[in-house]
Amino acid sequence: MLQSPHQHLRATVAPQRTAARHPDDSPWHSEAVCRRDEAGLFFAPSKEPTAARLAREQAAKQVCARCPVLVACREHALAQPEPYGVWGGLTAAERRVVLARRRRREAAGAAEPRIA
Repeated sequence: MLQSPHQHLRATVAPQRTAARHPDDSPWHSEAVCRRDEAGLFFAPSKEPTAARLAREQAAKQVCARCPVLVACREHALAQPEPYGVWGGLTAAERRVVLARRRRREAAGAAEPRIA
C-alpha cells in the first residue's frame, strides 16, 4: 500500500484547536465571524512577547466585537471552560475572572437564607 510522504507525521502532530474549526453540535459556530479569519489571531504562538500578545488579542477582540454570536461563543468558552485563546471577546485570563465572579455570586446566593 502506498503512503503519503507525510503520513507518518500525522500520528506525531497533535491536532490544533481553533475557534474556526472547533467541533461542536451547536449551530452558532457556523455564524461565527472568526471562521473567516486566521486562527493564529485567536491563539497565542509559544513564547509570544507581551507586546505582540496584547496587540494580537486586541485584534481578535475587534473581530469578536462585530460577531453576531459573541454571547453564545463566550458562554461556550465559559461552560467548557476553554483554557486558551480569545473566545467571545475574552482572553483566557478574562474568562477566569468572569468564572471566579460567577462562583462568588453563586456562593453568596446559596448562603443567603431563603424566605418562604
